Amino acid sequence: MKQICCSIFLLCISAGRLPAQQPTSGNPVIKGWYADPEAAIFKKQYWIYPTYSDVYDKQVFFDAFSSPDLVNWKKHEHILDSAAVKWAKRAMWAPAIIEKDKKYYFFFAANDIQSNDAYGGIGVAVSDKPEGPFKDYLGKPLIDKFYNGAQPIDQFVFKDKTGQYYIIYGGWRHCNIARLKNDFTGIEPFDDGIMFKEITPKNYVEGPFMFLKGNKYYFMWSEGGWTGPEYSVAYAMADNPFGPFERVGKILQQDPAIATGAGHHSIMHDAAKDLWYIVYHRRPLGETAANNRVTCIEQLFFDELGFIKPVKLSFNGVKLQKLK
Repeated sequence: MKQICCSIFLLCISAGRLPAQQPTSGNPVIKGWYADPEAAIFKKQYWIYPTYSDVYDKQVFFDAFSSPDLVNWKKHEHILDSAAVKWAKRAMWAPAIIEKDKKYYFFFAANDIQSNDAYGGIGVAVSDKPEGPFKDYLGKPLIDKFYNGAQPIDQFVFKDKTGQYYIIYGGWRHCNIARLKNDFTGIEPFDDGIMFKEITPKNYVEGPFMFLKGNKYYFMWSEGGWTGPEYSVAYAMADNPFGPFERVGKILQQDPAIATGAGHHSIMHDAAKDLWYIVYHRRPLGETAANNRVTCIEQLFFDELGFIKPVKLSFNGVKLQKLK
């Protein structure tokens, strides 16, 4: 009887009587241990630039992934590694990327410095193509010291509607914003002479991200310890990129039925269709090793007042969606 029912179901699909299941990305969206994903849209392709998740001494390269439709992904291996960045020795992680003047600028942290006496911090690489290969742009770190208590890691580059580029970064529960020079070769002071302004919201730990929707600036960050199950993402909103940012609440966190440690994300916006996506990492159930993290994607929704709706973790991911 079961075989007869299955045959009838398949005949109905072939006859057009039942809708075929639309393909989805699945979660994890890419294979392997990858974390801290930076998502972007370049040249009618979706891109994910993650951290290779392993012990610090093995985190010496970056892979990238591209897709025309969110379902089929191509791996681009070693788009940047420590051989191209002479000052980077270990702990290369949490990339950020932005396109400017037909160049692709890839920001990354390296060496996990613990004080101003150590050498490392946030660097910049550049390429003519989103898939690289990238080469060291400055030959030294862009930010190599602790300012306002912020460890120089987890950078994000934000282009404001004025055309000004800002770098937003920081670990150790402190977050700074700074103005980038137009050619990304350094930091320039604000009008009041200050180089680094602290914009740390309540419960901030690391992993900042900012986007503009309407006239509101959405500032997002990760909370909790990255090795634990309660790693999560919260957000705030303000009328300008400097805040003050009053915490609204969490929108991404563990689901005991699916995964733990859901955090360190980025946001991707298909402006033509006004579709929003959150790309993040999480730890599969049963995995306890700190670096056993996978990259996933879900659709992001807003309510009628502009607040972000809580994200529901899934194994399906998102539907196939080509860019116009």
